[in-house]
Amino acid sequence: MPSLIAKLPRATFPVLLLFAALAAPAKAAETKSGFVTTADGVKIHYIEAGQERVALRPIPSERPMDEGARALQLQAAPSILFIPGWTMPAWIWQKQVDYFSKNYRVVAMDPRSQGESTMTGEGLYPASRARDIKAVVDQLHLAPVVLVGWSMAVTEVAAYVEQFGTRGIAGLVFVDDNFGGLAPGEGQADLLFVDQILKDRQKNTDAFIHNLCFKKPQPADYLNRLMAACNRTPTGDAVALLVGKFAADYRSVAAKIDKPSLFCYADSPYMPAVAQLAMQQSVKGSRLEVFHGDGHALFVDDPDHFNSVLQGFLNSVGK
Repeated sequence: MPSLIAKLPRATFPVLLLFAALAAPAKAAETKSGFVTTADGVKIHYIEAGQERVALRPIPSERPMDEGARALQLQAAPSILFIPGWTMPAWIWQKQVDYFSKNYRVVAMDPRSQGESTMTGEGLYPASRARDIKAVVDQLHLAPVVLVGWSMAVTEVAAYVEQFGTRGIAGLVFVDDNFGGLAPGEGQADLLFVDQILKDRQKNTDAFIHNLCFKKPQPADYLNRLMAACNRTPTGDAVALLVGKFAADYRSVAAKIDKPSLFCYADSPYMPAVAQLAMQQSVKGSRLEVFHGDGHALFVDDPDHFNSVLQGFLNSVGK
């Protein structure tokens, strides 16, 4: 190896040093938090870890390189923005923040009226919350960014593409939900859930968390903390969010998505297999990953599987 390095051009040495730096063992970065203020004055809370990294990629060339060396170019690795679902806090993505912050800049946000963000009765529908996502992306300078939306946030990410297109987006990850629009019979079930939340918020939020979100045992203190975080959203706001989600239909956005896309679904009654496949097939060139034995919050139930799948997706982005 020393003799080979001695033969390389001096200009190659910085690249070799960068290779060594990138190969060094990485540790989870320290998490910090802050706020972004939207155009209508709402403060969006976020947690952040990691920093912008660069990746080495081959430069396409039609001529052979001397002595077998390959020309390389530096390319900024995408940042990752995690967006939680209905009433959920940013920290539900903590296992992903810890894992991916070793090699990426990672942000998770509290949507308006959730977590530590401003509690407001205004703008509780996907198009407005998509503008909040845009504010986070722009003010934190996250582009190129991979947007990862779970549950209600799947519809909100679709609303983002509808309003702002895909410029600055490196990839899209949709976790266990759809782009809106009601299938036959869904409207009645949706109204029943709204009615249940209005009549007994505590009981039905508890059922939502314990019976739908998780299929694998979670620590009692974790579940209690999550319940408390969800209940920070006032009941009126929680219902308004549901109505905004149920009324939205962004299925036409699928044809506009021209960036790498990944759909992750739990093998559960929340979305039947036929609906999962239809969603994935509506986006050209997208991938589908099904998680067996996991609940709606599949990235919590099986973080190793989810992180592995997402890492594979990130490795393919930009190639």
